[in-house]
Amino acid sequence: MIKITRLFDFPYYQLENKPNAKALVTKYNGEWKSISTQEYVDKSNTISRALLRLGIQKDDKIAVISTTNRTEWNIMDIGILQLGAQNIPIYPTISAEDYEYVLNHSESIYCFVSDEAVLEKVRKVQANTKIKEIYSFDHIEGCKHYSELFELGKDTSNQPEVEARKDAVKPTDLATIIYTSGTTGKPKGVMLSHWNITSNALDSSPRVPLVEGDNRVLSFLPICHIFERVLIYVYQHEGASIYFAEAIDKIGDNAKEIKPHLMSVVPRLLEKVFDKIMLKGEELSGIKKGLFFWAVRLGERWEPYGANGWWYEFQLKIASKLIFSKWREALGGELKTMVSGSAALQPRLARMFGAADMKVMEGYGLTETSPVVSVGMYKDNHYKVGTVGKAIGNVKIKIEEDGEILVKGPNVMLGYYKDPEKTAEVMSNGYFHTGDKGEVDADGFLKITGRKKEMFKTSGGKYVIPPLLENDMKQSLFIEQIMVVGEGEKMPAALIQPNFDFIRDWIDLKKHNIGKTDVEIANSEQVISRIQEEIDKYNKHFGKWEQIKRFELTPDVWSIEGGHLTPTMKMKRAIIKGIYQDLYDKIYRN
Repeated sequence: MIKITRLFDFPYYQLENKPNAKALVTKYNGEWKSISTQEYVDKSNTISRALLRLGIQKDDKIAVISTTNRTEWNIMDIGILQLGAQNIPIYPTISAEDYEYVLNHSESIYCFVSDEAVLEKVRKVQANTKIKEIYSFDHIEGCKHYSELFELGKDTSNQPEVEARKDAVKPTDLATIIYTSGTTGKPKGVMLSHWNITSNALDSSPRVPLVEGDNRVLSFLPICHIFERVLIYVYQHEGASIYFAEAIDKIGDNAKEIKPHLMSVVPRLLEKVFDKIMLKGEELSGIKKGLFFWAVRLGERWEPYGANGWWYEFQLKIASKLIFSKWREALGGELKTMVSGSAALQPRLARMFGAADMKVMEGYGLTETSPVVSVGMYKDNHYKVGTVGKAIGNVKIKIEEDGEILVKGPNVMLGYYKDPEKTAEVMSNGYFHTGDKGEVDADGFLKITGRKKEMFKTSGGKYVIPPLLENDMKQSLFIEQIMVVGEGEKMPAALIQPNFDFIRDWIDLKKHNIGKTDVEIANSEQVISRIQEEIDKYNKHFGKWEQIKRFELTPDVWSIEGGHLTPTMKMKRAIIKGIYQDLYDKIYRN
């Protein structure tokens, strides 16, 4: 019986206990291609044999950069890890300069890329790094294809050496270094051991509502981020079929094709899905429109476990049949649960999707905690709207006097690579200082109230917690992104990226005489005045001192490529303020 203590034990455990004919499934040239658990194990061993022939030693670093999640990434992951080497995953969207920094800091000697765009960036900086060779998953002229390793590893005569290397890997050994995108400065390399991540996957597994038998999950959040990666190990442990989405904008199409039972999401994605649904509702007329918005109003009041009573549940059944069933169909019709992480989810969205019987389980964690600290679960009353669930097994949460969340457990990182000072700053008595503020209620549910660093004081000495205001304001369909500013200023204000797509449809619907480019929308007095109505509405939920007194609209979309957002869609506050310094000055200096 295989005991899972290291990351590469997962596929072997699946092979022994829950072998799957469709373990990993990726779409190539319009067709879904699957590999079985047996093929997954065999191919990983072939890669290990090839890497041994390339001279890979214990603790060598191999970078893997993929634009989308795919079968090849997972084969490489196991092939690298079972030799005692480390997989260095890199976000595909960062700049060539950042590639250079990560490749050098990690001392990576080989690099695997998914496609031409990534290859181009690596080629730009390769001469300044220790990279001996680049292999690609796609067939690209002038680049070695990763299938060459299957040729190199075909001869099984060195398999005993692979087995010896596997046996020598200890649970406490380093498995991976994950470079946090960081909202400031150079990325930090978080060192995670096999047991950090393995224990986290095993302790999170009981919270994942997979059913017996054929489970299909859709994977699209970047696998280079620890959230999706740990879920992939959880899915493997449970014997699920993992389908890798083609791209973030193809999620709806892919979901309709494969009919997933579960997928992970970030709040930004749910906001976009919900915005699209609401737009469709606006286009309806007569009784259909009336029914649609009746269902939405009902959904906004949803409470778990039938807490609203029999009459509400009876109405919900009708709404489900007439309206919410169409929402479910848009995501394949069999999706029961979504796991949300990386940022705070608006309670309104949790209620809406809960009412539509696609429950969103919010979790909390950081790269440094491998990542799961807590997560909701619908069964056993482990779910409460507006919280991130209860701590998972073996993980302890402590709240400091100033409200900071501290975490202790087998999931807490080994430290920051080559940076003992920074490691010492965040660790005390085995507890990791998260930098987040929160509270644990009487039932043991954790609620996140903000980031320590994001809180600020106005010149009048009043404290403002931007995420609380931002999450409330983002419920408006007119607001795509909002950043509350005002540290040391006389009042809070906001920089807002309008929801350009929604506003264009709103212009058509209302037959307004407004130009439709992003710049025209951001400068339109009618749009500004309509968004002012939204701000006034949400301001009522806050004290006078924390209300948004002024705002400016940005004329472009905040994006990862534009430098506004980290790869996990968090705002880079200092950078956004810098990009729109003129708008900031307009608010406070004019």
